[in-house]
Amino acid sequence: MKTFLNSMLLILLVILVSGCNNQNKKNKDQLIYASTKDIRDINPHLYGGEMAAQNMLFESLVIDTKDGIRPNLAKSWKITNNGKTYIFKLREDVKFSDGLIFDANVVKSNFDAILKNRVRHAWLELVNEIKSTKVIDKFTFELNLKNAYYPTLKELAMTRPFRFISTNCFKNKQTKYGVKCYVGTGPWILKEHKKNDYALFVRNDNYWNNKTKIKKVKWRVIPNHQSILLSLQKGEIDLIFGADGDMINSDAFSMLQKDNKIKTKLSNPIASRAILINTKREITKDLEVRKALEHAINKQAIIKGILNNKETIANTLFSKTTPYCNIDLPIKTYNVNLAKKILENDGWVLNKNTNIREKDGKQLILKLYYNANNAQEKTISEYIQSNLKDIGIDLKIIGEEKQSFLDRQQNGNFDLQYSLSWGIPYDPQSYISSWRIPSHGDYQAQLGLYKKEWLDKTISDILIETNKEKRTKLYKEIFSYIYKEDVYIPLSYSRTKVVYNPILKGVGFNLSQYEIPFEKMYFEKSK
Repeated sequence: MKTFLNSMLLILLVILVSGCNNQNKKNKDQLIYASTKDIRDINPHLYGGEMAAQNMLFESLVIDTKDGIRPNLAKSWKITNNGKTYIFKLREDVKFSDGLIFDANVVKSNFDAILKNRVRHAWLELVNEIKSTKVIDKFTFELNLKNAYYPTLKELAMTRPFRFISTNCFKNKQTKYGVKCYVGTGPWILKEHKKNDYALFVRNDNYWNNKTKIKKVKWRVIPNHQSILLSLQKGEIDLIFGADGDMINSDAFSMLQKDNKIKTKLSNPIASRAILINTKREITKDLEVRKALEHAINKQAIIKGILNNKETIANTLFSKTTPYCNIDLPIKTYNVNLAKKILENDGWVLNKNTNIREKDGKQLILKLYYNANNAQEKTISEYIQSNLKDIGIDLKIIGEEKQSFLDRQQNGNFDLQYSLSWGIPYDPQSYISSWRIPSHGDYQAQLGLYKKEWLDKTISDILIETNKEKRTKLYKEIFSYIYKEDVYIPLSYSRTKVVYNPILKGVGFNLSQYEIPFEKMYFEKSK
């Protein structure tokens, strides 16, 4: 309640000051974007930097759009050898911003650098499937795979790691240990970067494709969410863009939708918000406990009271609109009495003095971990804590800095953990591929499953299955199994929220929630 009141007071203050803002500056040519995060190391072959910043500089052979895969740095491609060989014809008019010509030798050097770090990229099955690379001629590149891998083009289009950086930036012909510079073929050039303060991107005037209308983008780091909102209303920034409350929570977004001095936009549902249950922990390894948890959480109340009806209830881990996920499974409804009955039948007896259930001298105490830097996860976690108290479970909620939160995913030291799928274009194929990798929380949570070995093998089979009908059948088998074993408590399907200066036009969304299409934005000119 305190968090909610603080948000409301802030938003009222914001609206009061909005009348004196300075948004409509004459003929702006610099977009100021605010983020709680610094861009950090934007080496496109590693994972330490902000993906939105990487996407501004570094481009891919193909791009993934709502209409499917389209040419980009490769103008065409041919698939031969029963789906195991891809031959790309490259554009001949592309240069890196340092003047280096983009050709097949550069493409091969980038692929080779990525493959020298296979272990780090093992979550992406394409990396494991690459057998060899070859330069056919100056502008023709050949990619050879061990098996016909159906998501090949989709994974080549992702924000990382298959993006291209000038070989002049390599260190000892590699990128795995860092790079000397950040030079790409993209529409922007990184001109300045002051750590944890700002990054300045300028237009690439020699860009091979359509040049941006805006000359500069300033990425300002403002760690405090409240300060970001005030800065927007005072005209000090032009854009807030983010998913899952990492930039703006639903309370603030709903209030700002009513302010005609500010523009807002909401994407289509893009990812799955869920609670991950660890099947190898002392208490949650019990399937009956996991079943009770499924029925104990009031998702509708979370959608209405916390997310302001901006998201839809998730009855399954992936939305039915996600490829291969249109599967009919029974809905696990919110039912407190049923949750209590499941626990009682499982031997968990309520201690009326403590209001905590006990079994064999053990109290039913669980711990839920969330990212403390997220504006929504804490509020949702508090609500779940209240729900579980109603059925006799003492839930401890623990917010951690992002790196600690990620470390906990890798070591599996959690009962419950807040989880968000990666969204299209990663869902479902790349996301489930990561379930086989020990450094991912999903893998750790699934280790207690009797059929974990089968699950991992079936995922591997899916990714190299060339027959779509058989692939669909295998997807149904693994999703039905995960559903039956109650590894995830799906909550909602999240959406990206955008708040921006009304003179900023062309604001929209890419397919990936991690990219911001700055290159399509422009300012309305003063008359």
